[in-house]
Amino acid sequence: MKRLRTTLATTVVAIAAIVVLHGVGATAKNQPPASAQAGPAGQPGQGPASAPPAPDQTKPQVLTVTTGTRARYRVTEQLAGISFPSDAVGTTDAITGAIVLNPDGSFGPTSKIDVDLKTLSTDQAMRDGYVRRNTLEVEKFPTLTIVPKRANGLKMPLPSGMGAQMGFQLVTDMTLHGVTKEIVWTTIATFASDAVSGSAKTTVDFAAFNLTKPSLARLVSVDDKIHLEIEFRASRRGQ
Repeated sequence: MKRLRTTLATTVVAIAAIVVLHGVGATAKNQPPASAQAGPAGQPGQGPASAPPAPDQTKPQVLTVTTGTRARYRVTEQLAGISFPSDAVGTTDAITGAIVLNPDGSFGPTSKIDVDLKTLSTDQAMRDGYVRRNTLEVEKFPTLTIVPKRANGLKMPLPSGMGAQMGFQLVTDMTLHGVTKEIVWTTIATFASDAVSGSAKTTVDFAAFNLTKPSLARLVSVDDKIHLEIEFRASRRGQ
């Protein structure tokens, strides 16, 4: 009798094991592959996110200014009672426009960038008011306009790989205070298939654009040079 109970118990355990293993095997057999179960966001049926397709390099590339673009000026000034010069820095993110770059490296006729000078500000409201009224005269000349003419050293077609960089000289017509001059910007750009970012810098004189240097209390002198910089962010698409 004892042997019979042992045999029956062993049989029950064996049958239970077979049932469990059969259920696990069926579940695994019916499950889709791991790659099809969930994408990066945990959504069923989606694989890894793919990179945006590379733009058609046989068509013009449209680079449109987007959020994150900022323009900045720096002017070195000497204040009374301070033994060393410092920089007055004015910034704005009120920048609009787009550049159309043709496959041969030339620029389309609608290419233009506008900077709203009324929104330039520094760390001193008194300085800002003087610069807007007397130096820039923003009521008459509210915008700085940049029109690209050519890009020396820019290799075509533009890179489309993530993180590819290129340095070049961007030659433009810049209109400020009613005066248009040819200005060269030293530019570094980082390219992706759907975006371009980077910075462009140049230096101009007050006199070249008929600008009056600021004259304020405690301001002993102002340098003749204005250093301009644009940190740009642009979307990229084929026209």
